[in-house]
Amino acid sequence: MTPNIPENTTAGDPAAETAPHITVEGFESPIPEVIELDTPREGVPLVIETAAGLERCAAAIAAGTGPAGVDAERASGFRYGQRAFLVQIRREGAGTWLIDPEPFDNLDIINDALSGVEWILHAASQDLPCLSELGMWPERLFDTELAARIAGLPRVGLAAVIEQLLGFGLAKEHSAADWSTRPLPEPWLRYAALDVEVLAELREELIELLAADGKLDYAEQEFAAILAGGVAPPRVDPWRKTSGLHQIRDRRQLAAVRELWLERDSLAQKRDVAPGRLIPDSSLVAAAKAMPTTVPQLLGTKGFHGRAAQREAPRWLRCIATARAMEDLPPLHLPTNAPPPPRVWADRDPEAAARLATARPALQELAEKLNLPLENLLTPDTLRRVSWRPPAEITAEGVAAGLLALGARRWQVELTAPLITEAFLNPQPLPPKEPRQPVAVAGQ
Repeated sequence: MTPNIPENTTAGDPAAETAPHITVEGFESPIPEVIELDTPREGVPLVIETAAGLERCAAAIAAGTGPAGVDAERASGFRYGQRAFLVQIRREGAGTWLIDPEPFDNLDIINDALSGVEWILHAASQDLPCLSELGMWPERLFDTELAARIAGLPRVGLAAVIEQLLGFGLAKEHSAADWSTRPLPEPWLRYAALDVEVLAELREELIELLAADGKLDYAEQEFAAILAGGVAPPRVDPWRKTSGLHQIRDRRQLAAVRELWLERDSLAQKRDVAPGRLIPDSSLVAAAKAMPTTVPQLLGTKGFHGRAAQREAPRWLRCIATARAMEDLPPLHLPTNAPPPPRVWADRDPEAAARLATARPALQELAEKLNLPLENLLTPDTLRRVSWRPPAEITAEGVAAGLLALGARRWQVELTAPLITEAFLNPQPLPPKEPRQPVAVAGQ
């Protein structure tokens, strides 16, 4: 297959015959000298920001053919939440469209235009949540990042995959920009359009690569699982994901972190700014550990800083005072059905530790043979859970049922269940524990 080549290049260049090749499990593809992809084929599109423009966009996309490349740009680290501030779509026969979602309640009309169309996204799990907030959700999906992982490519970022398979260089200098900026600078718009410029060609290359290696069905099952899973529900007690929370060992200090986090989140939402731009997580933890009683004490707390640290100091101090007077304190740890950390298994359940220690290298060997990342062959969490609580009767059927119940895909179960069953039936003995060295006491 031949990707679209920029006008300043020549298809069939004799130099391509001596160009370097990429080989993945028997599939060899010539890679010409890298050509910088710096200008969209039809030029930089205008940004759609009116109802009439959105209708034209929807009509063009609906009249196009084949799959549609889709991408979204957020303003993570700048604005509150993870909403999209620009949506890019490219489809054969329709060209590239850039949509500003901010003037619209939703993009239902665009979703309708894409009805029945396969969407091509890179790292779909990152963009699908913000697209779903706009009323957009694909019926069919091809994730180029996930496909590249399953194909065994050494690097799976969009620019790297495009370079490896298509021979184009794609700059990513604006990936962390503040996409809530208005108007968006022309270089950013060019960058955004290029993100979907060759997704269709990239999909074709990846399909060929996966099919040659017998992995296309693996990828299709993964794409279907993403769609079936939908958007994850809101996290319970999101404040417990505060970076550095492991430093807190006191329930009252934990309550202070919670009060500070909730207040910061409320203020951030009101101001539409990323919470960490007010005060970072490290400041929440530092203030909770110190539990100051006055504003000077708070501002003098080592590690307490941020643009809203001094200006909003009374607000943060009230949170700490609330936690200090609280009677119903949060537990240090929430109940969970997850296994304990594997490092303690040998003491708590040596048989489970032996099962895990035997199964893991067997799966690693299989992953290397298949040229797959181990975490894509079977997630570490799934292996830990089935090792900690194996089926009552350890048979290939029982292990397979257990893996399916934990969310493993059919292809993963077919490949791993026999190895896991063998490991569970014949676990290797754990190495003997090294005796503890006596602690030296001064003067003895």
